[in-house]
Amino acid sequence: MKNKNTKQQEFKTTREKVLFGHLISTSLKYKLWIALLLLINLVGMYAYYRQVRFGLIVTAMRDYTSWGIYISNFVFFVAISLVGSLFSSILKLNKNDWSKPLIRVSEIIAVAAIICAAVIIIIDMGRPDRFFYVITYLRIQSPIIWDVIIISTYLVISVILLYISILPDIALCRDQLTDIPNWKKRLYRITAINWNNHPKQVEKLQKVSKILGIAVLPVAFAIHTVTSWLFATTWRPGWDSTNLGPYFVSGAFMAGAAVIIFAMYIIRKELKLKEYITEMHFDKMGRLLVLLSLVYLYFNINEYLGPAFKMVGVEGEHITELFVGSYAPMYWFVQLGGLIFPIILLMFKPMRKPLPLFIISLFVVLGAWFKRFLIVIPSLQHPYLPIQNVDESYLHYNPTWEEWAITMASFASLLLIITVLIKLFPVIPLQKDVPTIETVVEPNILKNED
Repeated sequence: MKNKNTKQQEFKTTREKVLFGHLISTSLKYKLWIALLLLINLVGMYAYYRQVRFGLIVTAMRDYTSWGIYISNFVFFVAISLVGSLFSSILKLNKNDWSKPLIRVSEIIAVAAIICAAVIIIIDMGRPDRFFYVITYLRIQSPIIWDVIIISTYLVISVILLYISILPDIALCRDQLTDIPNWKKRLYRITAINWNNHPKQVEKLQKVSKILGIAVLPVAFAIHTVTSWLFATTWRPGWDSTNLGPYFVSGAFMAGAAVIIFAMYIIRKELKLKEYITEMHFDKMGRLLVLLSLVYLYFNINEYLGPAFKMVGVEGEHITELFVGSYAPMYWFVQLGGLIFPIILLMFKPMRKPLPLFIISLFVVLGAWFKRFLIVIPSLQHPYLPIQNVDESYLHYNPTWEEWAITMASFASLLLIITVLIKLFPVIPLQKDVPTIETVVEPNILKNED
């Protein structure tokens, strides 16, 4: 019969081997994946070069549809960035120990998403060189300025939250990883900033982490609320609603939860972390996704029931276009495939297993992006004050290849940032003096004693 201490030592050795493994070796699959993402980015950069050189005329955006899929992407990236606050703030402060292995993944996704959101806004500008005019000639009355301020604030807090959570593990990598390139050793040495796990350092880190965990919560709610105000303060059908703030926030949490499930499955499979990201985590996330989806369903009903009941004027035209018009297939895919069917399926425990939940979360994520498309495009094509004698093409919006190339590059950039961060730093906390996985994982390893 094996001694329990012996099993614990084996667990520790296996644990470090598994969690350090991807930091040391680089597989061919990883290199090919990075090459693919860089290739997509190169195509997007060429498309953006054409857009800067010839202007926004290379896009399908015109006087009617002045916001295209760039703004849809922006709202989507802002939405999934809220997953960081969901885990690092709400679940952590509520002492949900099961969420600890997922906190760092969520924080990495949050940082990557908010960076891409900030970049896509600049891409949407016809003259990106004039971005600094927004700052030098800012008008605090403008909702655009509110968005710039809140996005910058959320980006700074998200980066600091990620850094302080990963700092002890960077020091561990500095001290224990010897068979790595010199540039990586230098990176760990610089970013560890003389961390030695001293009790005073740990105490200060925990205080800062708690303060930021509380501070990020109102900022997280504000970032999507302010984004919704960009729409609500513009006179368009479908946007003139006081429901947009909570509607956007609830949809963001739902989309963020689906993205973390998607990431969990890939990371668990590729990094061989089945002992750390367990079926219990998928079951809990499935339940959480149901709860968030039900809240979002409630706001969906609120958003469409009033206009659909009245069917007055341009609002009625907008609703008709969504329900039975040219956007109906996309609209009903969002409502059924991305919202109602996932809720029904996830009521059953077998659907909360890793693979079924991964597939369901994929549909939820697709539905979330299509939903952002439907928020932006149809409303712009039904203005309260239509423009007279415009070209027929102005009344329709079909993104050009440049827009699609830049869109694909923005998603490739998101994945590239996440992939690089996961490659450079441990994706599961290693140190015992910061939130770790031991309370979740160790009982699973040690429970089968002879």
